[in-house]
Amino acid sequence: MPDLNDVTRGRILFGGDYNPEQWPEEVWQDDVRLMKAAGVNSVTVGVFSWAKLEPRPGAREFGWLDRLLDLLHQHGIGVVLATPTASPPPWLGRLHPDTLPRDEHGQIVWWGSRQQFSHSSTVYRHYAAALTEDLAARYGEHPALTMWHINNEYCTYDWGDESARAFRAWLQRRYETLDALNEAWGTAFWSQRYDSWAEIIPPRRAQYLKNPTQVLDFKRFTSDALLECYLAERDIVTRHSPHLPVTTNFMPLWTGQDAWEWAQHEDIVSVDIYPDPKDPLAGQFNAMIGDMTRCQAHGPWMVMEQAAGPVNFRGINHPKPRGLNRLLSLQSVAHGADAICFFQWRQSRQGAEKFHSGMVSHAGEHGRTYQEVKELGADLARLGPAVTGTHTPAQVAVVHDWDSWWADQQGGRLSDQVRYEELIRAWHRALWEAGLATDFARPEGELGAYRVVVVPHLYLLTDAAVENLLAYVADGGSLVCGFHTGAADADDRVREGGMDGRLRELFGIRTVHEWWPLDPGETVGCGTFRGTLWSEELEAAEDAEVVASYEGGELDGLPAVLRRGQGWYISTLPEPDALRELLTTVAREAGVRPVLDGLPAGVEAVRRGDLLFLLNHGRLPVELAVPGTHRDLLGGGTVEGSITLGRYGVAVLAP
Repeated sequence: MPDLNDVTRGRILFGGDYNPEQWPEEVWQDDVRLMKAAGVNSVTVGVFSWAKLEPRPGAREFGWLDRLLDLLHQHGIGVVLATPTASPPPWLGRLHPDTLPRDEHGQIVWWGSRQQFSHSSTVYRHYAAALTEDLAARYGEHPALTMWHINNEYCTYDWGDESARAFRAWLQRRYETLDALNEAWGTAFWSQRYDSWAEIIPPRRAQYLKNPTQVLDFKRFTSDALLECYLAERDIVTRHSPHLPVTTNFMPLWTGQDAWEWAQHEDIVSVDIYPDPKDPLAGQFNAMIGDMTRCQAHGPWMVMEQAAGPVNFRGINHPKPRGLNRLLSLQSVAHGADAICFFQWRQSRQGAEKFHSGMVSHAGEHGRTYQEVKELGADLARLGPAVTGTHTPAQVAVVHDWDSWWADQQGGRLSDQVRYEELIRAWHRALWEAGLATDFARPEGELGAYRVVVVPHLYLLTDAAVENLLAYVADGGSLVCGFHTGAADADDRVREGGMDGRLRELFGIRTVHEWWPLDPGETVGCGTFRGTLWSEELEAAEDAEVVASYEGGELDGLPAVLRRGQGWYISTLPEPDALRELLTTVAREAGVRPVLDGLPAGVEAVRRGDLLFLLNHGRLPVELAVPGTHRDLLGGGTVEGSITLGRYGVAVLAP
């Protein structure tokens, strides 16, 4: 099976989305001149070109794309060719309104933006497959082509009638009988029992709270329906180009796709990363997405999109200060990326994203953005031979699961302040600030390679996942679980006792008497630290060690943190410093050390293969002690004993 190594061949891919249809053809010559000067070796084309390729049903206008691919090939720039099916042309919705999705209220989602397609529409799928077939037949052997990019940021929900039919078929495959569905959904509650498959609809707008398991299954179905669209197009291009890898781009921590499942069907796993440059923890967010994507890919991965400057989708869209783009890009390389690409090459002058930055900004080639892009291209060229294909090792894993995330979003939950993605980030932040290299893992996945496994918050756990965690501890691993973990089974049915009994025994919890969510801004004393967001009324077993107890209020004297052997349970969200210290303690007991000891705050050390990446996420210079003698791959020369990193500085050291 082809993979990223087949494309990189000892170099880091560097480039971005290229949308030349927005410009007169005379601009194309200037584009390739600037690309070559910046070291660009790969561009993605065709992502939003459906209306230009097929301006009316069945028409094919490939001439401009022929000229473009030939031009890029002449200049040694590889092409990632996209199927343009994320943005159907207006004629498709006008002639076939059944291809348009409907929202929860039954209202049509019209054309005029992008992603206005029903994933379950047979007409949409027909036209998407037909255009993909013709693209693959025409360009599958083009010498410029290096990989296929299917669609773009799959994210479309649909509550319409065709989706309803597909949802019912999906449910019949999952449950086989209505009795099994009624049992799984708990339809005895509120007289919701179904007597015919025809009675089942997507969870549209309802008078009050919707059935949470129905909502959970609809999210599972939507991820699978979108995956069917991807697989249909993937299979077409693979038939024409079996030697070329195929990808589609994930969005970071987006709830709609089960990326664990999707990644199994990609030759290259790619992601779009847009940390907020004003966020003091932008580097931690970037590292977390890199760690997660690397583990989905089981090796090197691809930054498909990032911004060279400001984006356009935040309330206030800040530019990146000088040096930050280079820092975050090289940080992604440290965390396993073998491709660093941007949206987009040249900043648009019209349309909804005209204020979203490009590698060539409105300031042109003399602007700061392009000049920094050129510097980054030179850095990546220096690193490519030494870094591509190597791995970033870790002895700690964060367990992450989409089913649990979906279930945790239900209406009627105990606290709308509990946001799964924020908890994942809080726990990863603690490990990142402690300097502990971190992987991500799925609950039922292989955990034996890790000395420490942390579960920030998995409200829903399948029986297989519970058994996997128990086996991990039985084999000598150290497990740390956060609050409200294991409360529900795979059907979002609350476990007897409020927590899976096997987990209660593992952690030394006799009884979960009650959950006590906290108000916004409220904290609770836990001895040497304060807890936030949540607390629990627990009764410890006799042989459990109470590590920290609640102080004051209704829970005074009850356990906040307890352990039994190598199983730890934290029933609140400790403040950041406290969570870092707790996880550092567990790691130290398990024999896990930071990548480099004694680093100042804001400085990150990452090992990838034989290389040591040092990254300064601060604006002030720092001096670091570095044991031994190393070659500086970016700055040149030899480093012995110590090194100084400037503002947003990066060093990559080789033995």
